[in-house]
Amino acid sequence: MTSPASLSGPANAARADHRGSCQGADLPWFSCVFFWRSGLFFLAVVVFLWATQPVFAQPQSSFAGSLREARKLPPAPHNARFGPLDPSKPSGITPAEIVERFAAKESQFKIALENYTYRRSVKFDTLDDKGKVDGEFFQVDDIVFSSLGHKREMIVYAPNSTLTRVAMSPADFDDIENRLPFTLTTEDIALYRVTYVGKQSVDRVPMYVFDVGPRQIEKGQRYFLGRIWVDAQDFQIVVTKGKNVPDNTRRNNDDSDEDLSVPFTTYRQQIDGKYWFPVYTVADGVLHFRNCKKCVPEDDHVREIVKYADYRRFGTDIRIIYDGLASDETPEPAPSASIEPSASQIDFSGAPKE
Repeated sequence: MTSPASLSGPANAARADHRGSCQGADLPWFSCVFFWRSGLFFLAVVVFLWATQPVFAQPQSSFAGSLREARKLPPAPHNARFGPLDPSKPSGITPAEIVERFAAKESQFKIALENYTYRRSVKFDTLDDKGKVDGEFFQVDDIVFSSLGHKREMIVYAPNSTLTRVAMSPADFDDIENRLPFTLTTEDIALYRVTYVGKQSVDRVPMYVFDVGPRQIEKGQRYFLGRIWVDAQDFQIVVTKGKNVPDNTRRNNDDSDEDLSVPFTTYRQQIDGKYWFPVYTVADGVLHFRNCKKCVPEDDHVREIVKYADYRRFGTDIRIIYDGLASDETPEPAPSASIEPSASQIDFSGAPKE
């Protein structure tokens, strides 16, 4: 309730102005007072809600935040810029020597990876004719060590799958585990034909390019068929692009479903300043189901994204020796040698690392 004194002065003049305008519009004075007070009340409510927003906001847990980030799966690594392909031979080194050196580094990398924990997020979608997601499999795993030092997978988050037109098979999970983060070690090199293609820059970093395919396909085994990019200075695989073969088309088994896969690309980044570990895999393509009599022939557009993050080294006494040096030792460069920038100094978003 307002005192009569409050109606004097500028405030009363303002009210008189409003009353005058209301009377000019042939509205009763009490209607004008009502609308004026309603406006003040509405403004007060807006100011109150804005001022108290932090009070009513519910805090988000770090776990929920990490799951949101995992579900977004930002495509930062796979916008790498590829320069023109130069088919000329390498200078000062033969293709066979390059293969020998990067295969040795791959053996080193494979051992090192066994001593790291990390988080892996898998998102597999089916898309309709308009490119809209109409089914999804999503799972987050932590690759950790038990109290006894045994490596194992721990499911962190796995909502119910909404896939209806396709289903994840054991071969799909095996590919996620073993072939999407493809390695070509000294021990495995004999299984593949490795053909030098040329030189190409990735984000302005010089690379050697090789085509890779199985020499022979053994029954019950799956292999990589595609192309790899090897850092010209570090001699480590940085990009892998290809397909896991063979697909199981079930031509001689009418009672089973076909088991198909689409091409993928895996990108690596340097971890702890030493190792090139996979950070991002994207697969996108159309599955052509044709040879199953119990299912309807159809083409299904699918997209799979695998993200690897939070690499942490698990305590171990293992030391990896390469070229006479332990993996934690760095040779001193010759005083006159010029050290060119390597892929370890940039990431694949194009921004230089600090």
